[in-house]
Amino acid sequence: MTTTEVQGRAGGLGPGRALRPRAKVLPEHARSHNRSLVLQTLYRSGERSRADIARETGLTRVTVSDLVAELLAEGLVIELGQRESARPGKPAVLLDINRSAHQIVGVDLSDHDRFRGAVMDLDGAIVASAEVMLDGATGDEARAKVETLVDRLIETASAPILGIGVGSPGVVDLSGTILTAPNLGWSGLRLQELLAARTGRPVVVANDANAAVLAEHSYGDASGDMMLIRVGHGIGAGLIVAGALVYGSHFAAGEIGQVMVGTDLGLDATYRRDQVLEHWLSVPQLRRGIAEAEAAGADATPILREAGQRLGIALAPVVGALNLSEIVLSGPADLLDGALADATIHTLRSRTMAENHADLALRMTAQGQDIVLRGAAVLVLSGQLGVS
Repeated sequence: MTTTEVQGRAGGLGPGRALRPRAKVLPEHARSHNRSLVLQTLYRSGERSRADIARETGLTRVTVSDLVAELLAEGLVIELGQRESARPGKPAVLLDINRSAHQIVGVDLSDHDRFRGAVMDLDGAIVASAEVMLDGATGDEARAKVETLVDRLIETASAPILGIGVGSPGVVDLSGTILTAPNLGWSGLRLQELLAARTGRPVVVANDANAAVLAEHSYGDASGDMMLIRVGHGIGAGLIVAGALVYGSHFAAGEIGQVMVGTDLGLDATYRRDQVLEHWLSVPQLRRGIAEAEAAGADATPILREAGQRLGIALAPVVGALNLSEIVLSGPADLLDGALADATIHTLRSRTMAENHADLALRMTAQGQDIVLRGAAVLVLSGQLGVS
């Protein structure tokens, strides 16, 4: 990721913070870095003159003029006309990103019963959407459904496609290979490579929770080190610390769904699937438990409260170790917002030192079910334009 931040202009998106660069900017990369700074300044603020850009980026006016000329020739930047000014002399010419020049295809594979996709503009606003029902498909059949959805979205696009972003459940490495996604029956699936070869377009495939946390960071209300919990068919988390996305040594950072949080078996208990967080918190498990309670004429609130308590148990050591400023929940609001969220924050505060974590905030994302799609847009913008 480049040292950039993003501001969406539609769909309720707001300004974000800069992500820390993942690598040192070397002299041979300086032009590309400077190009990204110019694009980022325009993407975030818009309607800037060449002198404005030079002042805000710290680049020389000569460098900015040279880069702007290149970007104008490529159609990535447009001139809006002269700025109205009472100052003497020739008014400055205002510039902006050419926001209608390209569109982005985003795909979300995290829902338990369908694959969702959208064509978006460069600000992350959805232009068109489509979905494919999963119908229990796994393995090659599920992969074929992804390809069908991507083909349909490409046909729907009304402008050249800048790239295709995909958020997938499971462990995904930096090459876009899905190392494992048990719920979809995928292991070692080189989805990024397959889709790029099929479509002839740039493709980025990432873990869905990582895509979601990037969307929250770029478009949402993120205010510091944060962890986003993505609750769906399984449980995953995206983590941003010190302005950088955390991947982990085996690309499995945030895979908290398989952490044992059952405390009923004693200290000597070994790993058991029926004692992991996903057993209490996944959407199918919660829906099933609520339906059974309602069928029996019982109050379903204790089910939600216990799920929140188990989530708090899993998160307390993470919050304590990293001193996070906020936890963001992403998933069905009717399940997560209320008794479950209240139980989670209560458990967190009960299990961590108050003076160190008194300001810890827990909230629902305001981006709803489109958060992974918008995260896919961030992946493409970062990869193709150097903005995030």
